[in-house]
Amino acid sequence: MAEKKASASEPDYVVLDSGKTTLKDLYTKEDWMAIWMGFLILIIGLLIFLPRPPEKMAENIAKHNEILKAEAAKAPFKTVAWHKASSAKKGIKATDQPFAKTIQKYFDPPSGWTSNPLDAIYRSQAAADALNAKGKEGFEKAQAAAAAALTKAQASEAAAATAGFKDAALNAQAETDIAAWVAANGKISKAKAKATNKPFNRVPYLIGLAAILAVFFGIGKAIMGQSFGKFFVGFFFVFFIAVLAYMGETQATMKHWGFGFPLWAIVLGMLISNTVGTPKWVQPAVSTEFFIKTGLVLLGAEILFNKILAIGKPGIFVAWICTPITLIVTYWFGQKVVKMASKTLNITISADMSVCGVSAAIATAAACRAKKEELTLAIGLSMVFTAIMMVAQPAFAKLVGMPEVLAGAWMGSTIDSTGAVAAAGAFYGEKALYVAATVKMIQNVLIGVTAFCVAVYWCAKVDCAPDQKVSWWEVWYRFPKFVIGFMLASVVFSLIDQNMGKDVSSVLIDNGVLKGLTKNAREWFFALAFTSIGLETNFKEFKPYLKGGKPFTLYVVGQTFQLALTLLVGYVMFYIVFRSVTDAL
Repeated sequence: MAEKKASASEPDYVVLDSGKTTLKDLYTKEDWMAIWMGFLILIIGLLIFLPRPPEKMAENIAKHNEILKAEAAKAPFKTVAWHKASSAKKGIKATDQPFAKTIQKYFDPPSGWTSNPLDAIYRSQAAADALNAKGKEGFEKAQAAAAAALTKAQASEAAAATAGFKDAALNAQAETDIAAWVAANGKISKAKAKATNKPFNRVPYLIGLAAILAVFFGIGKAIMGQSFGKFFVGFFFVFFIAVLAYMGETQATMKHWGFGFPLWAIVLGMLISNTVGTPKWVQPAVSTEFFIKTGLVLLGAEILFNKILAIGKPGIFVAWICTPITLIVTYWFGQKVVKMASKTLNITISADMSVCGVSAAIATAAACRAKKEELTLAIGLSMVFTAIMMVAQPAFAKLVGMPEVLAGAWMGSTIDSTGAVAAAGAFYGEKALYVAATVKMIQNVLIGVTAFCVAVYWCAKVDCAPDQKVSWWEVWYRFPKFVIGFMLASVVFSLIDQNMGKDVSSVLIDNGVLKGLTKNAREWFFALAFTSIGLETNFKEFKPYLKGGKPFTLYVVGQTFQLALTLLVGYVMFYIVFRSVTDAL
């Protein structure tokens, strides 16, 4: 049953393996190396940010909390002073410190541009001044609108206070006017960004980041017994294509329609591999699994238990009921109705669509030993449908007047990409963004669970003979080990978060270690992984799997089923069973 790999760089899911883990596996196998490298980055992040809190952090947090407590006891609604204190507390971020901004310069992707691609990586003072001149009027209008809304909100609040907050109509009016002020105030930051553009030259920082990552991953490759030099040389080509993919995402029209860097990375890579061919000197740096597995370990640290609990039981029900049901139904539909010849392609597409897109597809493909081209096809379908749903779902929700909480839960559970979920939620409203992002985070927990269940099922029902007992050693070897790092990172950072307390953790962990380092690194790792997918993919490999349009049919039917099921369960959970949670949001 065992087969030997051609090299240590080949993904675990390409072939079957068996036998016991040895100490050597812990530093020669790609999954384990991804864990060590992911945790190295996490540890570096902790060492950088935890000893350097913002000045007077504890004092300012305590001051704002006192105001919040006093205002909450004062009125039956959130007052203007409450919102100001809440906003001021949220504004305390470790990422605003000078050292954090320097780190950010290295991770900043290309900027937005319209017609000249060079605008993405270089902006002169004259160009910045021109942009600011255009944005100044909008910024001034946003400020004026927010000031007028604030005056009206304060007047309404004063009227309600005069009545001792006992007049329901005055209270409702004050709450409405305050909400309008909050919304108007939220538009100021976007308008300000358009009026405060600064000159930049991203080229030196991008070169520096490329060198750092080439050394970082090159050392990992060398420890696994591969050539550091060959990887180092080829890496700069892969990184360059990843930069072009980011530039594709930040172009104004592409950004509007939601065509993100994952899609551009795959497309650009495939154009090269299917025309001139991926150069031989680049191939040692084409390391899809190594990049994305390391990134997934970092993703685990972003899944904090307190954020999961904050949304309550309805969010957990939506994510953890709809997801497995969709996965099982789409796999059954693919086998019994569509009659897909490849079970591994069937389950990979089902996991990609139902769980959380690319991350789940990678873990599931590893567990069932799907072929590279099957994984690429599943990811390609996911990218296309993600771009469509990111625009279509909030548009549909607005058309039918869907409540923000329900729209957020619906989008969070059905749009595959975390970034696309945030974009769709933000388009619909602040509350929709919060619910969507949290539900997606809850759903991401299922990556490890799905990988384990698929590994067990494949051993018990697919690859084993009918009379053969399940070999738990085989399950262990099928189970993608990097998922252990993903889950462990979530547990460790959740414990750190809990011990620090919500407020301090928000400053140092969420708006420090995660947003200041690991999240940025993770997105670059994903960009490198998607580029590698394209560079190692040949169109001819897709022909057997595209026959009859079965993968497309499976995705359309499965996505339609998931949209309907999630909307129904979301409504029942948020507006019938756990209505109190919704009212508190």
